[in-house]
Parts: sequence; C-alpha cells; structure tokens
Amino acid sequence: MPTYDTVVDEALEDNSHAYLVRLVGPGKRVLDVGCATGYLGEVLKRRGCEVVGVDIDQAAVEKAAHVLDAVHVVDLEQADLLETFGPASFDVIVFGDVLEHLRDPLRLLRSSVGLLRPGGSVVVSVPNVAHGSIRLSLLQGGWEYQDRGLLDRTHVTFFTRVTLLRLLSDAGLAVIDLWPTHADALATEIPVDTTALPDGALEWVRRQPDADVYQFVLRAVLDDRDGAVARLRSQVDALVLERDSARAEADRTRDLLKAEHRSVAEAQRRAEHAETEVEALYATRAMRALRAPRRLYGRLRRPS
Repeated sequence: MPTYDTVVDEALEDNSHAYLVRLVGPGKRVLDVGCATGYLGEVLKRRGCEVVGVDIDQAAVEKAAHVLDAVHVVDLEQADLLETFGPASFDVIVFGDVLEHLRDPLRLLRSSVGLLRPGGSVVVSVPNVAHGSIRLSLLQGGWEYQDRGLLDRTHVTFFTRVTLLRLLSDAGLAVIDLWPTHADALATEIPVDTTALPDGALEWVRRQPDADVYQFVLRAVLDDRDGAVARLRSQVDALVLERDSARAEADRTRDLLKAEHRSVAEAQRRAEHAETEVEALYATRAMRALRAPRRLYGRLRRPS
C-alpha cells in the first residue's frame, strides 16, 4: 500500500483537506484514522487540537510520530478502536479518504462511535464514484485504476451520495454538514476520449446530479433512537428551501411590480407628451384659422 503525503492549505476553497480541517474545528481531541505521515493532524495541532493517529503503514507512522501527540500502527480491517482507546476518548474522529480502502467500512464505523464524547462528531471524506469522468469512461468501456484519485488502485469500496449517507445511517450517525468538492468531467485524472463519445453524451452527463462532485466531505453526529437529529436537520433543510423559494418569489414579484410601475410611468409620460403636442397644435396659426369655420359648421348642423 502506498504512503500518502501532501501539504494541507487550510485556506483553500473547494478542497477536501481544507474542509476536513474546518469541520473538525479548533481545540478538539482528535483521532486521525489513517493518519499517514500526519500531514492533516499537523494542521489540526496548529489550531490547538490534540491529535492521536492510527495507520497500518509503519513507515508513515514513524514520520507521523514527529508531529502528532501519539501514533499507533493499526490494521483497520481487524482493529477494535473502542478496545484500544476506551469509551468517550475523543471529540472528533476523522476518516479522511479512508473508508474507500476498507472491505467493511461499516464495521469500523460502528466500532468507533463509542469513542465519541457527548457532542462529538465524525468527519469523513470519500471520492464520488458517480463523477462524470467515470461515467464517460464507462460509456467507452474504460475503468482504469490510477496511483491516486477517484480510481486509486487501493480502493475496494466505492461510494455515491446515496450509499455514503446510508453507510453513516447504518452506523447510527446523522449527517449534519455535507460539503462536496467539484471538478468538471474532463478535468480529472480519468482518461476520456471526447471524440469517441456520441453526440450530446458529454452535455447529458454534465447535467446529471453529482456529476461534477469529486469528493464528499461531511460531518456526522450520533443519532438517537428516534432519529431526532436527522429529523431536525431535515426540518432545517426544508425551512432553508422554503426561505429560498419565498425569497425568489418575492424577487419575482418585486420585478413584476417594478415593471408594472415602469409601464404606468411610461403610459403617463406618453399621455403628458400627447397633451403637450395637442396644446401645441391648437396654438398654431392653422388651428386658429379653423375656429370660425368650425363654429359656423356647428350652427348649421343644429336642428332649426
């Protein structure tokens, strides 16, 4: 298995590592699952967190030991993290690009939730197998593993939005934040031959839900047995949609009223202009010359 290492810029937008840092927050006791060389935990420590890391890669753990508070070599396919660390040991558990490397990520999640302190959360990032580049590659019969990215050759479990949310729910967790990162269907490491695509295929794929989502990054909390947290989140989302819809309707109404006001004002302006033109016409010498004949013609039409 390759050793993963990178530099995390927490100020970036639309970046999974920066999102993980923000979702963890400052001043927390954190378990970084799949910590690699400690590159994420190092940033968290600068934000006042205490970070414990676990990883299967001995060489990576040796590097992480220089930057994290504690590290352990652990086989996540076999380990019971609750037994290793004990109940209520952490404020946040981070699974940054980890679950897709496991044959049974649900087992690990279920065995980890007991590690959370009251009010604790789980922070997760995973790649989106329904990304447009993979869809287009499959249309051409392609599925080429890479050293990194959506089709990393060490991935053994693949997620869409639906299957990821189902996994968290099955583990007893309710998702309260979901921040996707994005990339166009032709802007990833997945090879796509656009000349071999049927007409309209690229545009159709680009219009599909989550086709531009490269990774899902989320925060989840323990759900109670009645699903109160999930229901609350659903209610909040519904209220936000209702608010946005009401705002859009108000904007449309305001635009219509503005347009109507402009129409009335324009009609008034035209009427005033016409009145001015009529007055100017009556003031001309020709109209004054016609006044006497019009009076005579009026008398002649009266009945005798």
